[in-house]
Amino acid sequence: MVLDDRVKRGPSLADSVAGRIRADITSGTYAKGDKLPTERVLSEKYGVSRPIIREAIGSLKRDGLVATRQGLGAFVIETKEVAFRLAGVDLTDALDVQNVIELLMAVESAATALAAERRSEKQLQEIERRLKAIQSAFDNGEAGVEEDLAFHREIVDACGNPHFREMSDFLESHVRNFIRKARASTLRNALLEQVQSEHVAIYNAIAKTDPQEARLAAEDHLRGAANRLRLLLSGSNEEPL
Repeated sequence: MVLDDRVKRGPSLADSVAGRIRADITSGTYAKGDKLPTERVLSEKYGVSRPIIREAIGSLKRDGLVATRQGLGAFVIETKEVAFRLAGVDLTDALDVQNVIELLMAVESAATALAAERRSEKQLQEIERRLKAIQSAFDNGEAGVEEDLAFHREIVDACGNPHFREMSDFLESHVRNFIRKARASTLRNALLEQVQSEHVAIYNAIAKTDPQEARLAAEDHLRGAANRLRLLLSGSNEEPL
């Protein structure tokens, strides 16, 4: 009996395809470093359109199993099943993005409070350096997204718990593209001063070793980020609160 690899159509078609490819990765069909078949080959294998394949690959990228290289395709970077993943999240849906941001807020506000308690002077200097790098990017008319992410990573590292970094990186990977778009919108709306003032408040609380103030500052910043993302997704021109 010949088995048909093609996936039956349904409401979660891309998830079904991603599940098939994920199983092939974790079972060893594709090893770490292997290049996945082309979109055309996968499309024919599973009997779905190439956009569905791209969506499935995007899901595997968010799970940290594959990475894409421009002009070369998708490659396996991890063969172990991800212990935690956000199933069924639609990152074009404002509510789903809001929910991810809320989870990120819970993780990063706690990490920021711990950083205020545990940071060393060297770590504080590095956080300050990252803060200044954001301002330099803004002064040069740049979005400063990478500098912003580096600032927050430095804070999470300073909390002294590597699991916070792993979770923060995972959640951040889901909204990074939206952070970039929201920051571009922020540039157009001349709101960079507000964003940086939120960063400064976080830094000052960590410098004072005040965990409660640090937690509140981080929450305030992430609420602002969530609001900016909400406005971006809604296409609104209103000013963030």
